[in-house]
Amino acid sequence: MTTLGRWTRQGLILGGLVLMGFGQAGAGMSAHADATDGHQHGAGGDEKVSSDLVRVVRAATARFFNVAAAEAEDYHLLFGCVSGPDFGAMGMHFVNMSLVGDGEIDATRPEIVIYEPQPNGRLRLIGADYLVFADAWDATHSSAPELMGQLFHRFDAPNRFGLPAFYTLHVWAWKDSPTGTFVNWNANVSCDAFSGQQH
Repeated sequence: MTTLGRWTRQGLILGGLVLMGFGQAGAGMSAHADATDGHQHGAGGDEKVSSDLVRVVRAATARFFNVAAAEAEDYHLLFGCVSGPDFGAMGMHFVNMSLVGDGEIDATRPEIVIYEPQPNGRLRLIGADYLVFADAWDATHSSAPELMGQLFHRFDAPNRFGLPAFYTLHVWAWKDSPTGTFVNWNANVSCDAFSGQQH
């Protein structure tokens, strides 16, 4: 299938899911990984939780350093390469639509894996993104989702992605971010080398 064909197919799937509103999708939150490595959280527990989540994301995504491995597990590029409004970028989002559609959050199964285009035309794995649609989540929860102590960010609609309101959590597990590991925009990420290629 051509790149354009894949984008078109994924766009149609996304459109269908958006129209369905995920009304029938479960909105439960699951975290199947035991990421606490048996230690209690005391003073400084926030740092411990953060490092645990990064370790979980690295373990869950290490096999995706090769983009073909991500595509084989049904992750496909949507939205091109996303640059920030002022500085930095989010990079290239390879989205697994079946995980987006299940309405659940699982630390070991991110809905999105993120790459940065390189000058040589290859892609570098830089992190993961967890995403759940707000209407599905809010129907059964009184507060925003969180994962291992990290509160999700809300994007209201309309937004630049053409999606209904959603909650998202970026984890820059493979590339340092000067403003934090769980921020939306990474000042160290650039889309400058993106020219429409996938890898």
